[in-house]
This record gives sequence, C-alpha cells and structure tokens, in this order.
Amino acid sequence: MNQNMTPPTITNTSGAAFHFQALTPDLILDAIESLGVYPETGLLALNSYENRVYQFRSDEGLRYVVKFYRPDRWSDAQIQEEHDYALALAAEDIPMAVPVIIEGRTLHKYQGFRFTLFPSLGGRAFEVDNLEQLESVGRFIGRIHQYAAQTSFAEREPLNPQILGAEPLAWLKQSDLVPNSLRLPFFTVVEQVLAKANAIWDRQDFAAIRLHGDLHPGNILWTPDGPGFVDLDDARMGPAIQDLWMMLTGDRAQQLMQLEILLEAYEEFCEFDTRQLALIEPLRALRMVHYNAWIGRRWDDPAFPMNFPWFGDEKYWEQQILSFKEQLYALGESPLSLVPY
Repeated sequence: MNQNMTPPTITNTSGAAFHFQALTPDLILDAIESLGVYPETGLLALNSYENRVYQFRSDEGLRYVVKFYRPDRWSDAQIQEEHDYALALAAEDIPMAVPVIIEGRTLHKYQGFRFTLFPSLGGRAFEVDNLEQLESVGRFIGRIHQYAAQTSFAEREPLNPQILGAEPLAWLKQSDLVPNSLRLPFFTVVEQVLAKANAIWDRQDFAAIRLHGDLHPGNILWTPDGPGFVDLDDARMGPAIQDLWMMLTGDRAQQLMQLEILLEAYEEFCEFDTRQLALIEPLRALRMVHYNAWIGRRWDDPAFPMNFPWFGDEKYWEQQILSFKEQLYALGESPLSLVPY
C-alpha cells in the first residue's frame, strides 16, 4: 500500500489473531512428512488467497500439491464431502484433481491445521477464446453435471442470494470499509442491484444440482489429454448455469457464440434448461457483492493487504459505484438467448 493510501479500518473481522501466521515452512514440511511423504524440493507457493497451497516434488520423484485449509471456514464434514465428490467424479473418468488417500483418509491434521495432498496436474492455462478447448470443456461440464444431478450435498451451504448477497451486504454496512463520503451512493446502488437480482432469481424455478461452484478459467488446466479441473473448495448446490457463465467473455455477440459452443457440447451428456440464462447477470451481481465483503473479511490475513493494496483507496470504491451502476443496467437488459427475441 503506498504512503498516501489509508489502510481500511475494518470491524467484525473473522478473528482477532490470524491463524496462517503460524504456518511456517518448517511446520508445512513437518506436516507433509507426518504422512510419510518427504519433499525433495522447496515449496512453491501457488496462487491461492483463501487457503495456503504449495507444490513440491517428493524424494520418489512424484509431484504433489499440499493444501492447508483456512481455519473456521468449512467443517470437517464439509471438506470431506468435497473430497468424496472429487473422488466420485474421477471414478467417472472425469479429469478432476483428487485428494491422495493415505491410511484410508484424505483429510489430515497437524498442530491445529487441516490439510490434504493432491497429485500435481501438469498443464498450461485454459484458453477461453480457443473454441476447440471451449467445446471440450463444455462436454466435460455436461458430464460432471450429469453425475452431479444424481444426488445432493448434505453438508455444503447452497448458492443463493441470502448467502452471497444479503449477508455480505450486511457485513459491509457494519464495517468501516466504505469511505464515509461514498457510503450513501455505494449502498444505494448495491441495494438496487440486489433488489433487481433477487426479483429475477425469485422468478426462476430451477433444479439445484451439485456444482463446482467457482468454475472460472483459472480453475481449468489444459493438459496433453484435454482439460483438467481443480479446486472444488466452493462446491455447493445451485443452478447449473453457475458452472458455465464465467466462461463467457467479450461483447454480447462473442458471448452468444461461446454460449452456443458450450451448450451444444454440454448437451451431448446433460440437458440444459435455457431459462437459467436469465440468472447470469444476477449471479454476476452476487459475485460482485460477495467479492468486496470477502476481501474485507480477510484483511487480517497479511496476504490480502499485500495482494489487494488498492482496496483501501477511495478511488477503488468510486470505481465500484460505477461498476454496480453498469450491473444495474445489465440486469435490466434482455438475458442472453440462443433463440432470437
């Protein structure tokens, strides 16, 4: 954060003392070795803010990723449900990163931390503008949802406007995060956005299925065999469109072309209810609200001020007001449709 920027003053954070400060390199190595796995290389920190994730090679030449879960976010049962889901998808020949089973367990504990080992998936970034890759991804998402619809999560919270919209908004209002001079315009437009998003959501009668939950292009690797899916950390119940809309980029014409390619491949395995297309902009709106509260709630984690230094700048909140005004306009437009109106 630059010298002219005032750090945000935040109340009601997730905890007085941040737990990850105790996660030292020695503790990480000791935790891994407690499983009988011995790193030969150093630990390469991967791009993860919510948890702590490191890649290494063992003395047997195997490449692993170790994931330490953020304390107090998910229960053991919720994490285990994520693991069981990943293993079940892999058993269906879906290229999903799965936890390593050691002595019959996938979730391990060491000095108060919960952690898991995964085999490291080699690959490069998924190119969302590569239509052949997009088609292959759509096909696999269809396969995932075909299996996902067979039963429900028992432990995971659902994806809905209350959890992703109303609760984050309430937190933001209680915090001192938004500058006083911008609180009225910011909260006014956010309330308008959520009111319109909720109204659209309430008009939909969709079947909730098990979701990846955070299926943006960064959670897909492109391997020599095609796509590889990672990070079920945000898996929950919700509408199928949640696992598709983050693949859409560019202007409306580009998004329609991408959507057509995705859904044509998707429907080789799973029928898609096109009425859910009306949920794309409400889901985007919820993600915008949730994102701001997510950063604020994590501000006691040193990784957040380091990686989001602009968050305490008044200009950021001015830009957010503009972004929410644009989103309010988008919510009033006709939703994407493969059938001309």
